[in-house]
Amino acid sequence: MNVVALVSGGKDSCYAMMKCMEYGHQVVALANLMPADDSVDELDSYMYQTVGHQIIVSYAECMGVPLFRRRIQGSPRHQKLGYRMTPGDEVEDMFILLNEVKRQIPSVTAVSSGAIASDYQRLRVESVCSRLGLVSLAYLWKQDQSLLLQEMMTNGIVAITVKVAAMGLDPRKHLGKDIGFLKSYLHKLKELYGINVCGEGGEYETLTLDCPLFLNCRIVLDGFKIVMHSSEAVAPVGILHPLAFHLENKAESCSSSGIDKTSEICKEKVGFVFEVQGDCLRRPEATCQSAAEVTKLDEVAERRLHISRTKNHNTFSICCWLQDSCETSAGLHEDLEAVLRKIELKLVGYGFGWENVVYIHLYIADMNKFSIVNETYVRYITQEKCPFGVPSRSTIELPLLQVGFGSAYIEVLVANDQSKRVLHVQSISCWAPSCIGPYSQATLYKEILHMAGQLGLDPPTMTLCSGGATAELEKALENSEAVATCFNCSISTSALLFVVYCSTYVPSSERHRIQDKQDTFLKQMRLFQLDKGSIVKVPDPIFLYVLVPDLPKRALVEIKPILYVPEDADVTTGTVQELSCVRMPSYWGFQHAHWHDSCFQKCVVHGKIFAVILCITSEDVLKICSESLGGDQDNRDYQNSFHEEQMERVSRFCIYLLDKLYMQNNFSWDDTQNLRFYFPTSLGVPVEALSLMLTNAFNELAEMGQRVKIGEEPIFNLVPVLGAGRSATSMDDIITCELFAQKA
Repeated sequence: MNVVALVSGGKDSCYAMMKCMEYGHQVVALANLMPADDSVDELDSYMYQTVGHQIIVSYAECMGVPLFRRRIQGSPRHQKLGYRMTPGDEVEDMFILLNEVKRQIPSVTAVSSGAIASDYQRLRVESVCSRLGLVSLAYLWKQDQSLLLQEMMTNGIVAITVKVAAMGLDPRKHLGKDIGFLKSYLHKLKELYGINVCGEGGEYETLTLDCPLFLNCRIVLDGFKIVMHSSEAVAPVGILHPLAFHLENKAESCSSSGIDKTSEICKEKVGFVFEVQGDCLRRPEATCQSAAEVTKLDEVAERRLHISRTKNHNTFSICCWLQDSCETSAGLHEDLEAVLRKIELKLVGYGFGWENVVYIHLYIADMNKFSIVNETYVRYITQEKCPFGVPSRSTIELPLLQVGFGSAYIEVLVANDQSKRVLHVQSISCWAPSCIGPYSQATLYKEILHMAGQLGLDPPTMTLCSGGATAELEKALENSEAVATCFNCSISTSALLFVVYCSTYVPSSERHRIQDKQDTFLKQMRLFQLDKGSIVKVPDPIFLYVLVPDLPKRALVEIKPILYVPEDADVTTGTVQELSCVRMPSYWGFQHAHWHDSCFQKCVVHGKIFAVILCITSEDVLKICSESLGGDQDNRDYQNSFHEEQMERVSRFCIYLLDKLYMQNNFSWDDTQNLRFYFPTSLGVPVEALSLMLTNAFNELAEMGQRVKIGEEPIFNLVPVLGAGRSATSMDDIITCELFAQKA
């Protein structure tokens, strides 16, 4: 990509440019924001470093690329963490500046910044980029500061301190000093006082005088004076005011393909400095649907739109799908519009909106139309509609049309308040894959961390790693761990449940390696966490493997972890004792048998969370049916196909076993957040018949035990797949149930 680099003069923004070029991008322009008054060194800004701004003008000549500058007119008016366009805010100066760069150099598609740890700054850069249709590149984001500082020195960045404001840093001693000279002292201060060695906490600021990107010349500071802002004994504050400097030509101009190409792109602007003035704020265009479009969607919605909803008072799921034949499906765009609109109307009916949505499962019939899906999706789920953060999301291709569903199928997890905490990093970085658009990496709500589906993407390049399914899985787990770390937890010690989606492009002979790799990774990660003194929050997670036709980017695997993040960091969970003294029900003639225990995995956080994966194999079906038909029955015909009479028995068994597990672990059906029944397309039982069987089973349970409340909408949803199971090598269940419950 062609990049405009935001430069303050500091070491971080310069090293961020170097990382951009390392990953194959081209720096074609520089952008800088400076004080309105040249005599002022520093502004009361939350966004911009301006100390040393007098020297930035020389960067254009040093690098041989154009420099665009703007005098800061605004002030920090919108001071909440998440930014929304605010006239008069200093962020709008960045918008105007970058908008002009884009106008003069239309090939620019990305913006580089040196953000390392500040969410405040990162979110504002991302907001501006989003409005301008640019990609944010933040390759230093979340990197270890000690390692970063060493890398900068090793890679030839020469920078001096131009501001100090921390314990142990004396303006008279430490201003104007080379950062390489101060490196060991900064590490000492980190040990003594906990400072950020890269100055991310405002401890110090730097000015870069030379680096490998300065092909033509380096900056030599001839004179400066120290200006004291505060003479406090503990942490005096002072800045360096440049008085004179000159440029020193480099004897041999080193070659850099990125800069060479930059010169070719904008030869007429090489070394050019342009000051951007005026006010050209562009108001976002309102997008709305015409009455004709709404009417058309309403007509589509009449084509057998189906809704399911769980009954949990705190967090519940709404699922919506169209039940159509392949011939009557209007297409992916129209079907997705109908489903999104129906869910939106449902949310409004409950007194909620998209801002209450925690997570979205987006199932589509054709991954080749992923771009169409996103275009439609962003018309409904936007930053403006979700001021507290956009929901996390996983997108999966399912065999929807093969079972008579429409082309789009959506499940949303809804919170009854807005206390969720959202991590949404849109910048491309070395940290974890970016989420460019209205979906976030993870959402924490009521101690449950709902993580977006993770692919095996290399974060800085956003491409799938090479090496096949196991390599992708390992990278996806690493990415998940990076996200979990932001919430002070680990997938190895806090995970409740892993859903692993496997593409049919993974050869069956390689599937066993997926599970082996996952087991090995999590065991090693857990040992690493325990060595660090971490506490195991969840004893053993449970696993579900799902075989699907395709995944985004033609990935081979996608993982979706759900983690327990207690508000009290020292909380641990022990082994949960089942309520053996409670008399278990005996519905539909089922009696406890030892083999029942082999049908399920469960993960329980006592009094809080209950997760179950229930797997019914063909062998289990034979046992279930033989119990009802008598042990002497000839079951040979059951081994090849499963008929509706058998599936009715299996459906009742699933509900019986789930109800029994609920009772044993002191949970109720009202605690259910989501309840999914995965069934293979090869099952041979019509989806309408399967839905009716489960509905009837719940109705019968309500009549017999009154432990479940039945409304107009079912509390479960049916998910068609190519296969599912408890292991990557045996995704051949007849039916698989995923249940997640949480106490209100």
